[in-house]
Amino acid sequence: MRIAICDDDIAEQEQIEKALQGWDPTRTAEKFLNGAALLDAAKRLPRFDIVFLDIYLPGENGIDIAKALQNASPETGIAFVTTSTEFAVDAFSLHALHYLVKPVSTDGIIETFRRLNELRSKRRRQLSFTVGHDRHTVFMDQICLLENDNHAVNVSLSDGRRLKVWTSFAELEQKLDGSFLKINRGIVVNMEYIVRMGTDTCTMRDGVKLPIAIRHSASIRAMYDNYVFDRLSQQRGVRGDKG
Repeated sequence: MRIAICDDDIAEQEQIEKALQGWDPTRTAEKFLNGAALLDAAKRLPRFDIVFLDIYLPGENGIDIAKALQNASPETGIAFVTTSTEFAVDAFSLHALHYLVKPVSTDGIIETFRRLNELRSKRRRQLSFTVGHDRHTVFMDQICLLENDNHAVNVSLSDGRRLKVWTSFAELEQKLDGSFLKINRGIVVNMEYIVRMGTDTCTMRDGVKLPIAIRHSASIRAMYDNYVFDRLSQQRGVRGDKG
């Protein structure tokens, strides 16, 4: 397992690792003093399984670093570490695993890894597509967007690939789970990859803006808000884990 700690204070890094080893003495973490170094290391394989990221970094914003990390490695779990709960809502809008208030405890570490395992177990559903003469199998959580294209469906994946699948849009839509939302005729998005839901457009993590059916915008927004609320409600300790 590849674990990272990003904090500009070496003593804080050591304290987080001590809490980590209180859970499992064999665990060690790669340590970074700034976001740039973390993001550079995140490009290497295997990807980080989890990153403990300080929100307050000199000259940097931990929320922005987290967004860049998610773009580079969508499967990496992020746990924010901070001295206050000021950015809790922003943190969980990025689907963070946890929001830990310093000093981080072993109990907080244990809960964070429990959530990581739970998230992975939910996300590992697979779908198989026939593309030309080839068969492609992808994890459902890798699917960002599906767009109807006459008698085919364009499937956009988190790694940048686009697959043209010759199948019925309605048939493929039925195979999706509750993470997906139909925002317009022939357009279904994975809500995990939404960064902004407006009244007439939906902005995805890669910057793509998609039109929302105006006639149904209120109900679409309500379904998205409910999804976000349910996601947040799963994160016990939104107001800060003191332990």
